[in-house]
This record gives sequence, structure tokens and C-alpha cells, in this order.
Amino acid sequence: MRVAIMTREYPPEVYGGAGVHVEHLVRQLEKLADVTVHCMGGQRIDAVAHQPDPMLYAANSALQMMSAQLRMADAAEGADIVHSHTWYAGLAGHLAANLYGVPHVLTAHSLEPRRPWKAEQLGGGYRLSSWSEHNAMHYADAIIAVSEGMRRDVLSAYPEVDPARVHVVHNGIDAGVWFPGGPRADARDLLDELGVDRTAPIVSFVGRITRQKGVPHLLAAARRFEPGVQLVLCAGMADTRELADEVSALVAELAAERGGVFWVQEMLPTEMVRQVLAAATVAVCASIYEPLGIVNLEAMACGTAVVASAVGGIPEVVDDGVTGLLVPYDGADPESYEAGLAAAVNRLIADPERAAAMGDAGRARAVAQFGWDTIAEQTLALYERLRR
Repeated sequence: MRVAIMTREYPPEVYGGAGVHVEHLVRQLEKLADVTVHCMGGQRIDAVAHQPDPMLYAANSALQMMSAQLRMADAAEGADIVHSHTWYAGLAGHLAANLYGVPHVLTAHSLEPRRPWKAEQLGGGYRLSSWSEHNAMHYADAIIAVSEGMRRDVLSAYPEVDPARVHVVHNGIDAGVWFPGGPRADARDLLDELGVDRTAPIVSFVGRITRQKGVPHLLAAARRFEPGVQLVLCAGMADTRELADEVSALVAELAAERGGVFWVQEMLPTEMVRQVLAAATVAVCASIYEPLGIVNLEAMACGTAVVASAVGGIPEVVDDGVTGLLVPYDGADPESYEAGLAAAVNRLIADPERAAAMGDAGRARAVAQFGWDTIAEQTLALYERLRR
């Protein structure tokens, strides 16, 4: 079977969960099918990269993305299945399916109607991205939701979609890449470089600076962490200059109140992110919207207890009371949410044996239930049903 995977992100240009998903899915699918990856960005030897129309260099970024998708659709000739990921490639999948008469599978990693804050980033481009996603959802032969929570969101946001077309295939984790322990023998020691004290409790956060990830809520909660608790914040690529300035001010205020605040703003190699997650006593996911939350799987595979918001698909990953603690989120009462995050973190910091046991249970759960080989087989089975 010839499969055309369409995505904005692909290694080495990966900055979010969708890119991680595509990277690992493709690695396993290549063992089962003839896969060609169509992505955006710089040229690669293992994928076909597409750039926006150069005449649109000054256009809204959403319009630029759409022009790159036209090139993707043109290049997909010969595929038996086209499989797009996120709105950044959904239009390409829709056009290619119609152009060449093949099925279109769409994986929903997030939904534009659930991310209204993107309007401050994209302006009128948010209306274009919303239209593009709606169009792809309406016409796709099959939609893959990365969690049951995401499936419910798809059917709520797009009530015209036939529920029979929406299939749940979870995100996965490579337990050979994400594992407990210190730095690999050939790797830099990031925590030593930062000056982190490994004998004191560590709370970690890994994610982009976007409204979705709840970074301001985490920084507010951190003001209530027990004395001596260190925070390693791996957060960059802010959606807007205003949000970057807001987070910068909050980090400065926190660092002025307490020591042990370490902020890494550049994109880190996977091994260094693993070091941060594996060294942490607790990994925090403060997202206010999250279809699944692949960072929770990464932390669990590293043997680290998780404190996370009880939103979207996170409760399908984090087993509350077993692999971590879930905190209810209410957008109308952010103070209670922030207090809940702090209380959950402090509970585990005060009981390191319980935190360690949750970390062990988390790795066992990640390995047993979220392997990429299983996810690739489920995806291929869906392709085969559509072809028949």
C-alpha cells in the first residue's frame, strides 16, 4: 500500500505533539507499507518538503500554509491513501483525495473551535484555518481522534460528522527513547549545566508557550510550592510577543521570590528533554485544553509521577492516584485551579516514596498500552478497510 503522509512538522523540525506523533507513526508504518512523507520546511532526505508560494512572502501565515498545501496535493499522485495531520495539512489531504480518487484519513490532534486564543496569533488567518479544518472534517473518509475525549470534541464541534467515521487511535510512546535514568554516556548533562541540585525536589514542565499549555497558571501555582522545590521550565516558541512578555515577567517575579527557578527557552534535543523529565520528582502538565497530552506519556515512560489537569484526553493517559494526580480545571475559577496544582505537587513532594511508586506504575502503563507498533497496526487496519 502506498501511503502519503501530510504534515507541517517532521524531523528535524518538530516543535509540538503532532510532529512527535507523525515521526514515530511513520517509523513504524514504514515496516508495513510504502510511505512517503510530505512536510513543510527545509529539504530532507527522508521526506518531500514543500514551501509556500514565494509570491506570498508577506501574506498572512495561514494563507502561506494553504499555498504549501496545494503543492502537497499535487505531489501526492500515485498514493493509495492520503493521511493528513492537523489543519496545516487537511486541505492538502482533501484536495489530493478528490484529485486522485483515493480515501483521505485525517488525524485530529486539536480543534480550532477549541482554541479561540489563536485569533490573537493569526488574526484573520484563524478564520481561514477554521474553515480549512471544518472542510477537511466534513469530507474526510475517516477521522482519527487521538483520545476518546478528542472524539467527543470532534462530534461536539462538528455535529454534521457521522460518528461512524470517527475512530480512536491513541498517541504512543517509544519507551526506548524515553526511559528513567541520567544522561546517556555520550550526551551533555543539561541539569549540571543549569546548576540544578539533584538532591533537592525537582518539578519539571515541558511545552510551548501558548495559552493552551497553561504556563501562567503553572507559574502562579509555583509561588505556593514548598520551600526548596526547584522548577525546571522548558518552555519556548511563544505564540505571540505579548504572551512571551507576560511569561517572562511572571518567571522574573517567581525567581525574585524564591530560588531554584531554571528557564530553558530554546528547543532541546530529545535526550535533554528526557533528562529533565527523568530527573524530576514530579512532571506538571498545566494545559487548559489537551486532546491527549503526549508529554504526559513521555514523563510516565521516564518513570516520573505526573500532576496534570483533568481536561480532554489526559484522564485516559494519567491514571489518577496510580500514575499521578489529576486537578480539575474551571476557566471561571483559575485561582482554585492554580491552588489545586500547587497542592497536588506539594502532596507528592512530601511523600517521595509515593511519587516514586507512581513513576514506576506510569512507565509500566506507558510500555504496556501505548506502544507505537500497536498504533501503526491499528492505523494500517483502518487504511485497509477504507480501500476495500
